[in-house]
Amino acid sequence: MEYTHRTTATLGVSTTILSASSSNSSPSPSPSSLPTTVQGPCAACKILRRRCTERCVLAPYFPPTEPLKFVIAHKVFGASNIVKALQELPESKRADAVSSMVYEAYARNRDPVYGCAGAISHLQKQLNDLQAELAMTQAALLLIQCQQHEQNHENTAIFDQDKYFSSVLEPSWQ
Repeated sequence: MEYTHRTTATLGVSTTILSASSSNSSPSPSPSSLPTTVQGPCAACKILRRRCTERCVLAPYFPPTEPLKFVIAHKVFGASNIVKALQELPESKRADAVSSMVYEAYARNRDPVYGCAGAISHLQKQLNDLQAELAMTQAALLLIQCQQHEQNHENTAIFDQDKYFSSVLEPSWQ
């Protein structure tokens, strides 16, 4: 049996492929028919330049396709704090925690002083302004409806008076 050793490097990730070929009559599978589900390290391990293990706490939440997500969270919270926070939570809540950390990190990046509290405050002000505008619009609408009702009431009263006086003032010879 003959062994061939080949190392490839892609995006800073080296993969070693060890293939065996046999001189037997049975054909060996071609490399294209073998499953190629070699997943690289998660974005966190890639950025931290460390080996990504199967038990990596960060791998499910920072896939290799989204490195910016980890970069921004790492910049604000630090890798060890992120790992500690995730280890203290049950697995069912970890995805939400990572989502919250990433959102807070983006908010801190945009507004270093207030962070997401500033965004919440801004949205609350917008909500208050819109509620005040809605109340004013509803009041204006109610005023218009009252004016239309009064105008309709006056028109019917005038119409009724005209009917009354025209019947009273009719000449009796007809």
